Amino acid sequence: MPKTPHTLSPVPSVMSGVLLVGHGGYDKLKFSDRIPVPKPGPGEVLIRVAAAGINNTDINTRIGWYSKRVRTATADVRSVGFMSSADKDDAGWTGGALSFPRIQGADCCGYIVEVGADVDPRRIGERVIVRNLLRTYVGYRPWECWTFGSECDGAFAQYAKAPSRETFKVNCGWSDVELATVPCAYSTAEGMLYRADVKARENVLITGASGGVGSAAVQLAKRRGAKITAIASPTKAEQVRCLGADRVVSRGESLIKNLGTESVDVVIDVAAGPSFPELLEVLKRGGRYAVAGAIAGPVVELDVRTLYLKDLTFLGCTFQEDVVFENLVSYVERGEIRPNVGKTYPLENITEAQQDFLSKNVCGKLVLVPPN
Repeated sequence: MPKTPHTLSPVPSVMSGVLLVGHGGYDKLKFSDRIPVPKPGPGEVLIRVAAAGINNTDINTRIGWYSKRVRTATADVRSVGFMSSADKDDAGWTGGALSFPRIQGADCCGYIVEVGADVDPRRIGERVIVRNLLRTYVGYRPWECWTFGSECDGAFAQYAKAPSRETFKVNCGWSDVELATVPCAYSTAEGMLYRADVKARENVLITGASGGVGSAAVQLAKRRGAKITAIASPTKAEQVRCLGADRVVSRGESLIKNLGTESVDVVIDVAAGPSFPELLEVLKRGGRYAVAGAIAGPVVELDVRTLYLKDLTFLGCTFQEDVVFENLVSYVERGEIRPNVGKTYPLENITEAQQDFLSKNVCGKLVLVPPN
């Protein structure tokens, strides 16, 4: 195998991208056209980024929301000032400190333009997506991973490097923008469904169903043959039904009044917040609760009697077994799911994109496109 990088065409020495220079407001996002292009090391590939999706984790990281000092919802913009002063020692999602400057961006669709040592040069030219939860850099230890764009630089730039082993060629008719919606949102959703072992004909309740993860969960649960109740705003209800929801309950309405107690087999939750107690009340005895986000608020009220007297199973879902992402690629290639793009932006308009993301006025994924 080659011991030096291989390239299809000359790669520039500098690139455009967005640097996160610290925790805080939008002023911490710095667009620059003088960022050094990364060089792929052994086992790595260099990708020309074609599109990169926006995710909650990008904003949570910027504002320091992962710090245990923060107790408010992600979208509570009034608390950004407090979040910017969060203890930097625990403001990364792993519970540790983040290194700055950092190029964020967990979602990457692009084309391999260079490979490092021990990578087959025939990979050059492949259209790929990158597994957003990387295991290579932690030696594939169980329950450990890095997030692409958090513990290492990600896709908010013209070029990004990633482990070849976790960079997947995808053969499908989707556009680059459409394919960039997949890695973080769809794998998070599939990871929750996989961990909760969702089966055909089970009643599944999905929170935040018009967002990136929630809308992916609707499609993926429908693919499994589940009966889906989705929580979304009335203005987005029809779009969520088109993705596969059998019923939509308006956000903020009582779940008990709409569904009844002990009516749901599985809850797929990305919201938490004030509605958390009702999520447990509508679960059947022996039901499963899977969570991978807390955009409505990370601190909730739990009556432990509900948990143990109903024999509920709680599943915190971050780490993903390899099969989750591998299956996801196969679903795309077989046409079993479809993209859900809300809006696209030039990379330099990242502030506008994050403001739209927090407004929750757009249904579907928001995607950034770097300069050619």
